[in-house]
Amino acid sequence: MNVDSLKNILSNPNQNDIVIFILGILFILSLYHFILYFQHKDKSYLYYSLYTFLIFFNHLNEPTDGFISELVKPIIGFLNYFDAPLMWFYNLIYFIFGFSFLNLKKYSKKWYSFIFRTVNSLLFLIFIVTALAVITGNTKFIYYTNILIVPFFALFGIMCYYPLFTIKMPLKYYIIIGAMVLFISSLTAFYLHDLKIISPTSEANYSIFYIGIIIENIFFSLGLGAKQKLILQDKNESQEKLIFQLKENEKLRNTVQHQLEENVANLSKQAENEKLEKLNEKYNKEIAELKVSSLRSQMNPHFIFNSLNAIKLYIINNEKENAVYYLNKFSKLIRKILASTREKEISLAEEIETMELYVNIENIRFGNEIDFSITTDSNLNLDTIKIPSLILQPFIENAIWHGLSSKKGNKKLSLIIEKKKRTHIEMTITDNGVGREKSAIINAKKMREKESVGIQLTEERLTNFAKDYQNKYSIKFNDLYNENEPCGTSVTLKIPVM
Repeated sequence: MNVDSLKNILSNPNQNDIVIFILGILFILSLYHFILYFQHKDKSYLYYSLYTFLIFFNHLNEPTDGFISELVKPIIGFLNYFDAPLMWFYNLIYFIFGFSFLNLKKYSKKWYSFIFRTVNSLLFLIFIVTALAVITGNTKFIYYTNILIVPFFALFGIMCYYPLFTIKMPLKYYIIIGAMVLFISSLTAFYLHDLKIISPTSEANYSIFYIGIIIENIFFSLGLGAKQKLILQDKNESQEKLIFQLKENEKLRNTVQHQLEENVANLSKQAENEKLEKLNEKYNKEIAELKVSSLRSQMNPHFIFNSLNAIKLYIINNEKENAVYYLNKFSKLIRKILASTREKEISLAEEIETMELYVNIENIRFGNEIDFSITTDSNLNLDTIKIPSLILQPFIENAIWHGLSSKKGNKKLSLIIEKKKRTHIEMTITDNGVGREKSAIINAKKMREKESVGIQLTEERLTNFAKDYQNKYSIKFNDLYNENEPCGTSVTLKIPVM
């Protein structure tokens, strides 16, 4: 084939079936990449398929004879009328394809936002212009918009080269070269035709444009293939890393299993000793709890007997109101004592109520001479603080029977509860009785030893209670003096609360 023959073919692409050849390639590319989209689920294939199909559809009116011209006769008017909007549309799809293919959003969110906002704005403009042309039947809207939008597309395309050159991705060169070829061939074909550089009867500008389309599509197709190759390489590398990690995990598992077997062998020897220690600890704890339960269930039988006698005396003396009043208090106290035998711990509010009942009943025999007061810190939540049940009873009983019973005149007994630290509550029982020294002398004559036993059992209870806390308890006795004369006793209990 000589040069003149080639010029003749390029000058008359319609007559020499070049257009049909180009359209066939575009249609095959559209169908092929549309199928690949369903295989790989990559939107780049879908955009590219739409891009090539729109070029194919837009140029179906180019062939002047043959089966294609006969095939498109029913829609030739539509194709001619919307020639420019179709061209605008596939150029916009071209931008979407390019930057979706390169995943621009990953590298530059600002450029991605700018480009896709511009594309969306142009799509809206195309829709408005096309709608106006259809409604009015006037193609001037399309004509004048085409004059403005073609140079804008060129400027927009040049601007889009900046992010292409800045991102670090080997696939960008397929887009750059393909787009450059299409850009140059489009401008060349446009100016050769509009500036009358070639013969008016020649269609060589179309051949130049078609050659640009073919070269561009070759690069884009190669780019899609290269992208799929990179994806496959990444997948293979990930699988290799996964296999390597699984092997390392297997080695680690074997090492850990071997270590565990050694540890089990060592621990099995310790297990028997620990089991024995735990059993011993469990039995000691159960014994301690039984002792505590036994203590909680005990109440001085003299107190019960004397209380009933006092109530009986009210009945004999026909003091019905006093008898009913104290009998109600006595029955309520007995119920609380019996309930406490089932509970290891009770709230501080319940303990205060029980002690108040206890003192009221004991006060019967003193003719209500004992002035008993309870003072609590306003910051304390009495319902949430837990203490051993009846823990205050032995100290209050001692204050009444060893301090106040032998005193003549004014008898005062006070209970003060406060929280001076976050870790403890402090409960102070103070009486203005005869003091511990004189009380010891009196008790020695009466041969009473109950006080020492009661305090000892209370300490055991507090020791068992404090095991569940980080802090320890304390009991402190203070002898009170007035001008070197005993004037009472003060007992301070510090009980852990956290």
